[in-house]
Amino acid sequence: MKCLATLIMAVLIAGSVSASEGSDNANELASLLKGYESYQADFIQIVVNENGNKVQETRGSLKAKRPGLFYWETSAPLSQFIVSDGETVEVYDPDLEQVTIHNLDDRVQSTPALLLSGEVDNLEETYEVSGRQIGDNTREFILEPRSPDSLFTSLRLTFFKGELQEMRMQDSLAQLSVLSFDRIRLNEPVEAGAFTLDYPEGVDIIRDGA
Repeated sequence: MKCLATLIMAVLIAGSVSASEGSDNANELASLLKGYESYQADFIQIVVNENGNKVQETRGSLKAKRPGLFYWETSAPLSQFIVSDGETVEVYDPDLEQVTIHNLDDRVQSTPALLLSGEVDNLEETYEVSGRQIGDNTREFILEPRSPDSLFTSLRLTFFKGELQEMRMQDSLAQLSVLSFDRIRLNEPVEAGAFTLDYPEGVDIIRDGA
């Protein structure tokens, strides 16, 4: 479950690398993402270690809406909720009866989830962006963080006909996390209370950095 929280808190397909300048790729990606006023989907996340062995598989759903709102729910094998209201991120683990609250600082804002709900105009300042076309309908972007403090070393985003289908994130320990999306709904209305958490009385609340 920690892997999903890290991914929020933040493709081996043959194809030709784009000859475009990095800024062109960054602008193209930003244009795609800015077209997502909201993004809702189910997902499967598979985590593979440095030896190529699957160490974790989780399933869940997400909702993201600009500016800065997202809601991730993992339903199997264990329940977990990760929610942002644009200012803080709350991670609720029902099995631990614990909520951890993080400020939405620069480190958290550079994570993959914020690409779906946060500011994307200055992608090139945060990432080295390359891109490649795969067939007629698939576009892939590879983001490499410029900051050594990033939560990941590379991120691949795969779009099919303009819809984000997959994220592949590699961390500094050579661990690969793959998020595959289905039942994608773009720019559909999201209920007003979707980005708040209700948890029972008595849970431990931990404020990160407090």
